[in-house]
Amino acid sequence: MRTFLISYDLANPALNKHAVAQSIMESGERWARPLDSTWYVTSDECEAALAERLGALLDADDGLLIQSVDDQAVLTNTSLRWFRQRRPADALAKPSNVVAFPAPKPAEETDEPELPFARAS
Repeated sequence: MRTFLISYDLANPALNKHAVAQSIMESGERWARPLDSTWYVTSDECEAALAERLGALLDADDGLLIQSVDDQAVLTNTSLRWFRQRRPADALAKPSNVVAFPAPKPAEETDEPELPFARAS
């Protein structure tokens, strides 16, 4: 698995910005988006496969950069937070570090009246 830097410049961002972002998120095991149109993706795919996947969503006036990088980077005025690919529901049944707590039971009604609120004098 390799880490890729993916950056794009869309001539008309309103047209397909969300489709490009969705395709980038689906292309790897995990991703990070330190800047608006700059992504890091950890994927088993090669640069050509990523370019083919994303190139189908771009117009002739759009730009795309895909480069294999190492895991070290210098970030100024931004941060890097990695997200993992969503897994299907059946994957959640496998052992994991997720702990689910039962919902609290509803409070039972009692015959005791509520205490009155204190009044300021």
